[in-house]
Amino acid sequence: MAIPITYNIRNLRLRLGATMMTALGIALTVAVAVFIMALLAGLNKAFVSSGNPLNVLVIRKASQTELQSGIDRDAYQTIKYLPGIAKDSSGEPLASGEDVVVIVIPRKDGTGETNVTVRGMSPIGFELRPNIKLVDGRWFNTGQREIVVSKSIHDRFRNTGIGDELFFGKGKWKVVGVFDAGDTAASSEIWADVNQMGSDFDRSAAFSSVLVHATDPVSAQALKNRMNDDQRLALDAYKETDYYAEQTKSGAPIKFVGIVVAIVMAVGSCFAAMNTMYAAVAYRSREIATLRILGFSRPSIITSFVIESVLLALLGAVVGLILMMPFNGLTTGTGNAMTFSETVFSIRITLEVMLVAIAFAVSMGLFGGIAPAWHASRREILAALRD
Repeated sequence: MAIPITYNIRNLRLRLGATMMTALGIALTVAVAVFIMALLAGLNKAFVSSGNPLNVLVIRKASQTELQSGIDRDAYQTIKYLPGIAKDSSGEPLASGEDVVVIVIPRKDGTGETNVTVRGMSPIGFELRPNIKLVDGRWFNTGQREIVVSKSIHDRFRNTGIGDELFFGKGKWKVVGVFDAGDTAASSEIWADVNQMGSDFDRSAAFSSVLVHATDPVSAQALKNRMNDDQRLALDAYKETDYYAEQTKSGAPIKFVGIVVAIVMAVGSCFAAMNTMYAAVAYRSREIATLRILGFSRPSIITSFVIESVLLALLGAVVGLILMMPFNGLTTGTGNAMTFSETVFSIRITLEVMLVAIAFAVSMGLFGGIAPAWHASRREILAALRD
């Protein structure tokens, strides 16, 4: 015969002080785990949701990123006219030679300066990214020292408002527009005219990368294979979505630190739950003996105490999730070891994150409750009644 769950709930209410202290310890552990998972979820979304599956990104062979790459303009002309590349309304191939550099600008909150990616592109680059919309001002004019900044950059860094100026390269660049890139890697970028950037950074003979738009998925794969196999070009081609997905490796340090901290805190929370349940066993020794006299078996007592520990952990999980909810959607940034610049992303407390946090809390409750539950079930009835 099973002991009803209402019995466990009543006991948690009777020991309200101990219940709340243990639940708070578990809640803090869950909050740390949720924070780390939400950071990773936001970072993954920023990269995984980036790119168009019909876009093919081309960089120099053996380069890991655009920043390390260099493609001479003769190779660009060869790439531009390969079969399978779509054309715009005027019949021009949808191919954009682009330059990527890193500059240092100050944060608005006064916490110092950081590296930010500047991408030089031609107007065709806008057509290759139709989901990115201008929200204020205008796009830059070609041949001018004009830039447009992402909304995230505009919100986080100084001198990024319409009409402001940033100094990099060989002069000042005027901010003329703000674009919304959503949860994509472009939200960490500033855009400028590729030819003017080439002049300022003495890179007129080469591009960092080339982005092309294929007519269909089969052509995209064919373009990728052709450029990878052509030994004369010495290029690596990726589907744009695959390239950005690969950059989720930049979140590995966050994940490692988060796992270590979460494990250490989880061990402490397990001991806290275990102490609470041992205290409950000592306090309720006569009650446990009475349950045995009434005919409840040892397995039912073990099950009841484990359920009580799990309920305690679930309470902690709920409190931990509530504590973290104000951080959901908060924009932050982290250094990207692959691009040597800051990647801006939003903290995402997704359904998956919440389910993992609850499972994490339940596992703490199980490990913290098994030993006290076993101890409670092994007490001799006469000895327990004399306590």
